[in-house]
Amino acid sequence: MKQYIVGAPLERVAMDVLGPFPKSNRGNKYILVIADYFTRWTEAFPMPEQNTETIANLFVEEFICRFGLPQQLHTDQGGQFQSKLFSELCSRMHIDKTKTSCRR
Repeated sequence: MKQYIVGAPLERVAMDVLGPFPKSNRGNKYILVIADYFTRWTEAFPMPEQNTETIANLFVEEFICRFGLPQQLHTDQGGQFQSKLFSELCSRMHIDKTKTSCRR
């Protein structure tokens, strides 16, 4: 595994979805996890589904509005992260979107 060196908060942020879990009382089955590589600060957001719109809204409203824009966002190759909507979001906010490589 390659080590990535960062020098400041929000230089590189990772995002992933955990679940499905048993449905909570509020109807949530997934958790969106966002972690800063430099500070290792991690935020977790419950969500009922793991579609692109839900993830994009949580990323903007709960993470970016509180902490600011990351320079780089690293995700796996999940369809919700590779969608046109998510790519456009990152492009308009000048976030460099990177993804993990496939394991063989």
